Amino acid sequence: MAAEGILAVRQLQASDFDKGFLEVLAHLTTVGDVSREAFEEQLKRRDAAGGYHTVVIEDDGRIVATAAMIVELKFIHGCSKVGHIEDVVVDPAYRGKKLGIKLIEALVEAARGAGCYKIILDCNEANTAFYEKCGLTRKEVQMVKYLDR
Repeated sequence: MAAEGILAVRQLQASDFDKGFLEVLAHLTTVGDVSREAFEEQLKRRDAAGGYHTVVIEDDGRIVATAAMIVELKFIHGCSKVGHIEDVVVDPAYRGKKLGIKLIEALVEAARGAGCYKIILDCNEANTAFYEKCGLTRKEVQMVKYLDR
């Protein structure tokens, strides 16, 4: 494992398919069966759409942490933008090394660079203390409805 200061945040790349990107996401939720072709096509669709920011941290050729942000184009606040942070996960072997904070900081900077006026992140109640350490504050309530596919 590299020294904590050496691990850097960077953008997701197609080659990260072979570096365990999906395996890291599987520590968060069900990933499903994603082929290399489907992975690369999804990256192309996201790049073409714009507003997608997925960051990773790599150590010794393996992805050990990732987070994503989608920039929403609003009509309110003078047609402003909001960043939605999703899918924040650090490999269990790397937790406690402030990698999650690095991910959030990188996405906050990306949101600033994109002209967002705020960032929204929904999380499990058990994770609120971590996100408060990252400078986020609790506000309102999340609601969800899963759709049949």
